Amino acid sequence: MTAFLIANMAPIMFAALVIFLLSGFPVAFALAANGLVFGFIGIELGLLKPELMQAIPNRIFGIMSNDTLLAIPFFTFMGLILERSGMAEDLLDTIGQLFGPLRGGVAYAVIFVGALLAATTGVVAASVISMGLISLPIMLKYGYDKKVASGVIAASGTLAQIIPPSLVLIVMADQLGRSVGDMYQAAFLPGLLLTAMYALYIFALSIIRPKWVPALPLEARNLRQANGDSGVISLGLLLIAASGAGFAFASYYQTKHPEIATDALGIYSATIGIGFAFALAYINRQFKIGLLSRMAEQVVFVLIPPLALIFLVLGTIFLGIATPTEGGGMGACGAILLALLNGRLNLKLTKQALDSTTRLSCFVMFILIGSTVFSLVFRGINGDLWVEHLLTGLPGGQIGFLIVVNILFFVLAFFLDFFELAFILVPLVGPVAEKLGINLIWFGVLLGVNMQTSFMHPPFGFALFYLRSVAPKAIRTSDIYWGAIPFVLIQIIMVGLIIAFPQLVSTDSVEAKKEEIQLDISTPMDDTPAPSFDLPKEGGADEMRDTQTTPAHAL
Repeated sequence: MTAFLIANMAPIMFAALVIFLLSGFPVAFALAANGLVFGFIGIELGLLKPELMQAIPNRIFGIMSNDTLLAIPFFTFMGLILERSGMAEDLLDTIGQLFGPLRGGVAYAVIFVGALLAATTGVVAASVISMGLISLPIMLKYGYDKKVASGVIAASGTLAQIIPPSLVLIVMADQLGRSVGDMYQAAFLPGLLLTAMYALYIFALSIIRPKWVPALPLEARNLRQANGDSGVISLGLLLIAASGAGFAFASYYQTKHPEIATDALGIYSATIGIGFAFALAYINRQFKIGLLSRMAEQVVFVLIPPLALIFLVLGTIFLGIATPTEGGGMGACGAILLALLNGRLNLKLTKQALDSTTRLSCFVMFILIGSTVFSLVFRGINGDLWVEHLLTGLPGGQIGFLIVVNILFFVLAFFLDFFELAFILVPLVGPVAEKLGINLIWFGVLLGVNMQTSFMHPPFGFALFYLRSVAPKAIRTSDIYWGAIPFVLIQIIMVGLIIAFPQLVSTDSVEAKKEEIQLDISTPMDDTPAPSFDLPKEGGADEMRDTQTTPAHAL
């Protein structure tokens, strides 16, 4: 019996953790208890030295002093303040009016606003609850199918999982030991593509099942001109003028600074174009010139504040002006300012936001402390080698590894949320991915898209629970579940697209930075043929990782 325990300690420890989790015991305490129990068993069996357990205080201190994790309370607070500032309500009302004449117009508005809220709040609960309270009654009133209405709201809210400043990507970067800024930049295109796929699904429904996604009736469109005109032409002309201003600035600035990076130039020119549109709308309103329609004015004044906040947070991070933690701090200040300008900032709102932020931050910290106790003992009994041998021995090389890992994450997402998956499984599969030559930034984004499904899985998806809490009684729970399934399938398709087309996740900037400081050390060439599937490669062991942050679990 003793020999059996010694030979199979790692799989027994992992199986015990699964039983702990399925029993409903709190995750943080299940991880810590599992680690401590098997730590003592390992000491008794002679597998571990007692001195190993003395590393626990140092690892906990390393977690508490990890600057990367400071971004979590900042972005959470920003999202909760924005949720209560009325920004979501204004956005949904205005964008709903803009797309109202189209079949599925309100659904398009929900998707667009969901992406915009994701880029400003990064909090799924805030997005789903806001859109559920505001859009769901409107969609039901004008004849939307219940399943489609509930599904599009839940799915659009989960865009906060993958579109920066996502909390998932912060945790993923920390656990994989990579830069949060690089993870944000790599996830931007997949997030936008997933948004477009949601919109494409609604477009297909508008052709196949037009009665499920009707247009808003004429009497519901209240931003029309006095003569009945929609004002969309005026908005289009304003967009052309703003684009022209941004393009002119880009051409001028590039001649003066030819060395500027393309993404930095794009951010600067977009800022100029947006500023031009806002200035023109402000002058038109103040002096009553009449150049712009009501629709154009309303869209500008409603869209500019969140776009300004996106630049304040993501723009400064992408340009290298601020770290993600500093960007989160500026975003929190910007959210407070927006709420103040809207006249909705008060002591009660601030107290509620601070209370929720503290709860979530403590939740993350306790899970991370529990996971570091578990990983310390698990690695002490060579559990990481057991996982490595298990996964590297799979047929198919990189592709076999990716398929199995994604299936594992997808199945476990039925029972665990993304924090638990990130803190328990990512530290185990990350080193294996790196050993197989897979770029960890690319791998982190792939897992982020996969873990997004954890919010949409019937019957335990948190986004479905959030929507159920605010949905009227006319919406049955089964309607929410059936409405979520097409969007879960879309997310699975997105995972497949990222594996099939690795270039969708941009890791060029990361590799360029590494090449700049690569040490010229000759190493023996490996005669082993490279795998036929060309995934983004991680840098070699002799490269200095200037984008790497210290993972909390490795301290």
